[in-house]
Amino acid sequence: MGAFSDLLLIAAEEAEHAEIHAGDGGWWADTAGIMLILPFVAYLLIIFFGKRLKYQGGEFAVGALAINLLWATVLFVMNMTGGVLDQTTFEIARIGSDLVFELGWVVDGLSIMMYFLVNFVGLLVFIYALGYMEGDVRVANFFASFSIFAGAMLVLVGAPNLIQLIVGWEGVGLASYLLIGHYWEDMDNVKAGNKAFMTNKVADVGLILGAILLGLAIGDFDFGHLSEAAVAGNVELNAVALTGGFLLFFGAMGKSAQFPLHIWLPDAMAGPTPVSALMHAATMVTAGIYLMARVFPLFQNMAQDARPWMIAIGAITLFAIGLLALVANDIKKVLAYSTVSQLGYMMTAVAAGGYTAGLFHLFTHAFFKALLFLGAGSVIHAVHSNDMKDMGGLRKYMPTTYWTFIVGSLALAGIFPLAGFWSKDEILATLGHEGYTTVMWIAIAGAFVTAFYMTRAVALTFFGEYKGHGKPHESGKLMARPLIGLAIPSIFVGVLNIPGVDWPGIGNFTEWLGVRVVAMGDYHPESVDFGLAAVGLAAALLGIVVGWMIWGADRKTQEERDSFAVPVLYPLLRQKYYIDHAALGIVGATTGPLARFVDWTNTYIIDGIVNGVGALTRGLGTFVYGILDQRGVDGIFNGLSAVADSAGSGLRKLQTGRIQQYAASFVAGAIVLAVVFVLVS
Repeated sequence: MGAFSDLLLIAAEEAEHAEIHAGDGGWWADTAGIMLILPFVAYLLIIFFGKRLKYQGGEFAVGALAINLLWATVLFVMNMTGGVLDQTTFEIARIGSDLVFELGWVVDGLSIMMYFLVNFVGLLVFIYALGYMEGDVRVANFFASFSIFAGAMLVLVGAPNLIQLIVGWEGVGLASYLLIGHYWEDMDNVKAGNKAFMTNKVADVGLILGAILLGLAIGDFDFGHLSEAAVAGNVELNAVALTGGFLLFFGAMGKSAQFPLHIWLPDAMAGPTPVSALMHAATMVTAGIYLMARVFPLFQNMAQDARPWMIAIGAITLFAIGLLALVANDIKKVLAYSTVSQLGYMMTAVAAGGYTAGLFHLFTHAFFKALLFLGAGSVIHAVHSNDMKDMGGLRKYMPTTYWTFIVGSLALAGIFPLAGFWSKDEILATLGHEGYTTVMWIAIAGAFVTAFYMTRAVALTFFGEYKGHGKPHESGKLMARPLIGLAIPSIFVGVLNIPGVDWPGIGNFTEWLGVRVVAMGDYHPESVDFGLAAVGLAAALLGIVVGWMIWGADRKTQEERDSFAVPVLYPLLRQKYYIDHAALGIVGATTGPLARFVDWTNTYIIDGIVNGVGALTRGLGTFVYGILDQRGVDGIFNGLSAVADSAGSGLRKLQTGRIQQYAASFVAGAIVLAVVFVLVS
């Protein structure tokens, strides 16, 4: 363990243009694997004992993440104050003498950030779910699947190699399928779960093929070795780097909902709201961004030709898909399209070389997006509807939900000094510095759109007169307190990475994140570009002002109030650019003929073979039973039995009981034997 850590430190110190100073984390790093295991222990406890408890096993789920948060917080603080770099692996299989399959956990700046994020946000969402799911259907099943969801994400982010990452990747996909389709009595929910599962399976083909290609090229699947090979210009890796990079990116497009594979994410809102919150904040959709960050040296040093394509996809995602939130009436779908847009920002930043910028936005976004989803869930819980036409005026009934939702919305819009302002501004600065000026202006336009549709959501939900039925109410403490717990970091965490600021004793986010086997060497602005920051802020403020001018005034009905539409554009948006139609058309065009081919193959080939084998078996059975067994084996035994019976019947007549007859027979027999002996001799 110690020797491997020393090698990691040496590799880090020899990285080009960088020197990393870090400790091995001691006992806390050596036992960090506990975080990967505990959610699965909670899953088993929920299955066996959950239904006997007040919260149907939610206690176990909350307890597991509470313990995990202790580990994650200690490691986070240790990394802030001195750096932690360590890796623990166990060999589980070997092909030949060289290709080794290992499981374990890595502890470095990237994984520590994700450990903290998953466990902190996850714990608050789990506590919220205790109140949200009370009295719901299959609560124990929900918390069991929810624990798998968090556990699989931790397995993914802790993976020291591509093989374990794929295990966690598929675990997250399975859990999301179960959770999206939690209300399986409704066919729409079943379809949403299937859509998410199948879309991701298409993308997963790229991930698996890319992992195989890159792993075979360098001789193992370890991320550290992959990074070192990329920096060193390994000849074998260079031959497949671009293809492997494209394949990994395709896998990331599915998980992180990049255009055009974004179509599954809005429909995934069919699941319970706590699922949406965790999925959009710290698990599932962030996995693709995490993968790109974990293999960042590959794209930085060898697969550079893939980066323009990644930037183009990210730019389309951040702007075009964000526009779809303008016509969404389901409050959760508004936030879902917002998530897709923000994932586009992250992907664009990482592809442009902004490793820190993309991940800092992932970090800040997790807090305010979880806050917004939990706020939406609080509203839905109060009015029993997802549709904003059934809302309005809720700020008077739900003050805690209202004010925390405002905080989340302003942070998402990038309003100073909230968290989203700092992380989004760093993305803009990175794009400008790297020469992607056009993309930078698209991102600024995206900031306007974000503020515009969030103003619509806030106005329709919390202002005007209430348009729903029944009397809305504030959520209970189990749901309200997590909102406050997420609102606080949504305000303040942005200051952790202010350009040019090193906080005494702890440095800044860029330094913490940079503790890796191979230093990233990405761009981080040394000071705030006040001009660019002002432009980005002005775009967001303009979006709020224009949005309030359109939706601020109340109307008799929400339909009248929400009647604004841009000709040509809005009809296109309501059809989702016809991308969903095209996807369904492709699925229908392929699955119909494929289903008929499979049915024909099953009926005429597989069934023919099975029926033929059955007929042959029946014929052989008839022959064996009717001829060999009945006439052969049974005939022999019956014949022998008849002979024995006849012989017995004959011999029975000799048993008369008369001694004189026995003596005479004895004498006659003796005479016969004597004659025989005489004749023979």
